Amino acid sequence: MPRSTVPPPRRPRWRGVSSAGRSPTDPVSRLAADAAAPGAARSLTAAAPYTPGEVVVHRSFTTKRLVFVRTGHVVGHDERGLRLWIPHGCPMAVELSADGRGLRDMPFAEWVRQPTVMTTTVWRGPNIFMLVPPQGANSVWWFWDWQGRFVRWYINLEEPAVAWRHDGLVGVDTTDHDLDLWVTPERTWEWKDEHELEERLAFPEHYWVPDPDAVRAEGERLLRLVEAGAFPFDGTWTDFRPEPSWQTPDALPTGWDRPRV
Repeated sequence: MPRSTVPPPRRPRWRGVSSAGRSPTDPVSRLAADAAAPGAARSLTAAAPYTPGEVVVHRSFTTKRLVFVRTGHVVGHDERGLRLWIPHGCPMAVELSADGRGLRDMPFAEWVRQPTVMTTTVWRGPNIFMLVPPQGANSVWWFWDWQGRFVRWYINLEEPAVAWRHDGLVGVDTTDHDLDLWVTPERTWEWKDEHELEERLAFPEHYWVPDPDAVRAEGERLLRLVEAGAFPFDGTWTDFRPEPSWQTPDALPTGWDRPRV
């Protein structure tokens, strides 16, 4: 998951050179199982389509523990997947230690010993257009600079998302797999946060990524699409603009911290 600012463009370490084609097998890309409660939670292919403009909470868990929430609006929901708009300044919550530090502010060995609390705040990073695909253990994010120029795709490797409705609240739940990819408009690319994945794998009793090889294989599968200039890396939605009528909520909606579906 990216930090709250998008780094300036830089020369990727492996410009024009891909290991994607060398992966002997692809991971099985499946969505999460059917809902525990009928009609309450579904895989994205099974869920009834969300309506453009609906407010949604996008939540990240480490197994059953909620660690990150942002609010946004539904852009669209069809055979291409669920699209979300998560604007700068939206209400959010993040897991912090008692002294206000986050997961990335200390070694993981120290983090796992910390008492933590979910802290409400606002998203201070850039606007995000997010595609949650109907199949695959990933989401793809579009970033623009403050002048509205498209600058980057971000491939967030994660558990297949589960969509849900409960007491009028709409949500999407997943678990972040830490290893990610930056992709430039020229379709050069760079792995991100490899060091975090490696560090945390040394603590299997605390870490939420059981199969790092499958995570990397999913990233390599996406890189084949990048290098082919195939959807969603074909320029689709790089000129997106949100509906002016969408109002950013003042606070997280009631039920944002309900148990994982």
